[in-house]
Amino acid sequence: MSLSKYQYDEIMRDYERMQTEHRRKKDLLMQSISSKFPRIEVINQEISSVSIAIAKATVLDNKDVICEYREKLQALRDEKADILNQAGYKNIPYYCPDCKDTGYLDTGKKCHCFRQKELELLYSQSNIKNAISRENFDTFSYEYYSPSYIDKATNISALTNIKKVVIDCRSFIENFDSRNPNLFLYGSTGVGKTFLTNCIAKELLDRYHSVIYLSAIQLFDLLAEESFSRDNNSSFTDDILNCDLLIIDDLGTELNNSFTISALFNCLNERLLRKHSTIISSNLSLEDLQNQYNERLFSRIIGNYKTLKIFGEDIRFLKRN
Repeated sequence: MSLSKYQYDEIMRDYERMQTEHRRKKDLLMQSISSKFPRIEVINQEISSVSIAIAKATVLDNKDVICEYREKLQALRDEKADILNQAGYKNIPYYCPDCKDTGYLDTGKKCHCFRQKELELLYSQSNIKNAISRENFDTFSYEYYSPSYIDKATNISALTNIKKVVIDCRSFIENFDSRNPNLFLYGSTGVGKTFLTNCIAKELLDRYHSVIYLSAIQLFDLLAEESFSRDNNSSFTDDILNCDLLIIDDLGTELNNSFTISALFNCLNERLLRKHSTIISSNLSLEDLQNQYNERLFSRIIGNYKTLKIFGEDIRFLKRN
């Protein structure tokens, strides 16, 4: 996963604000100390002058002079430290002492505070921040899938099937970086398709992948708005084409026409070419999917997506009883 330039700049601007605030607090404290101990200002000026003298002597390779100035510099620093100690000076704390509010450690790696900011940004843009706090693998339960509910087409119970589906979903997560997998989850209303996509989304967000969730209606509304807009500065298409994972929920609930079919094909095809993963959930059966969309789109999905059928009783109904 990589942040967009705008997202990266947004985080770095936050660090710049923290650094500016830290300098402001330090300057105010030093001004207060200098008013009581004016010798501090003289020492600061002398330290600056001696530092410049050391630099010049280094260029001339005058080792004796360099040694003399370094001793003087250390004496000035010791004197300054004594005065600060008398004044009761304490270092102004950084928001993050590990990276000193720069976002990066001395090793050049991102600090844990940068990763946290990155994670918060990814969560906020995913469109499912609240949902995945409730719907994730920690809260997923098999109790709503009955071993006595048998699918006539496969002769498999709802419980046996969902256990296999969960294994496939976890495999999707583990192979996400190496295989760029795609999923098509289908089944009747209320059997847990959206819940499982949220489970996957949370796991990938926690691994610092960019995820965007949209219902099919939201996706096509936004694509239509951008397609027919005169504003050429819109970046929504870039976002949905370049995010690590795009989730399209409830495919088939949108108003189906030539534009939606063409827009969906272009979106899915472009993401395949860019090797970015997509998850689609739908109440449509594979036969209905083929009938509702053209052969080219159907072929793209069937040929490039792992299809997982989920069946059982309506969980929302079971929870009400």
